[in-house]
Amino acid sequence: MHKYKKNLSSVGGKLRPGIVHRIDKDTSGVIVVAKNDIAHINLSEQFSSHKIKRVYEALVWGSLKPQNGKINELISRSVKNRQLMAVRKEKGKISITNYKTLKIFQNSNIPKISLIECQLETGRTHQIRVHMNYKGNSILGDKAYGKTKKKFKKIDIDIEKKINKFNRQALHAKSLAFIHPTTKEEVSFYAKRPKDFDILIKSLKKHSL
Repeated sequence: MHKYKKNLSSVGGKLRPGIVHRIDKDTSGVIVVAKNDIAHINLSEQFSSHKIKRVYEALVWGSLKPQNGKINELISRSVKNRQLMAVRKEKGKISITNYKTLKIFQNSNIPKISLIECQLETGRTHQIRVHMNYKGNSILGDKAYGKTKKKFKKIDIDIEKKINKFNRQALHAKSLAFIHPTTKEEVSFYAKRPKDFDILIKSLKKHSL
């Protein structure tokens, strides 16, 4: 709103001008904003039909089995907490997450943590966080779907401090690709990892050598 003033779409109303979609609070990364109503409607349709290509990076506890794969599990509101989502076998919306393990950090002085990449075929609320929790590999720092702080029997003090100070889920919207509403050509956009995320990964790499 500061940069484009009134040159944003009105579809989302006065409180959300130009906002086509959203990412979870405390998740970093790229989002798309529409500057006019025609673009907004076109982009919304691409999201609804799952044509948008979205890639995320995350740090999760442990290692996924298998290390690369597809999670195809229905997601709906949790019966225990209506503010959260959960995998529900009997009902829910189709939710598909393709994932691959990029790196596993582990040695005698640090807990096993994996850097993964996720490509979404659908975009349900909290999808990656719910799917990772379902697999038993919750995202590091996730206050809603995982333990924010863990006690370790043996861990490097520097790593323990960095993990416990990471005050959000370690999830980053790395890239976004879609068909441009005007040119009809595919365009891609990328967002670098924020400083806190990058520092944690570099520290894990250093201590897992």
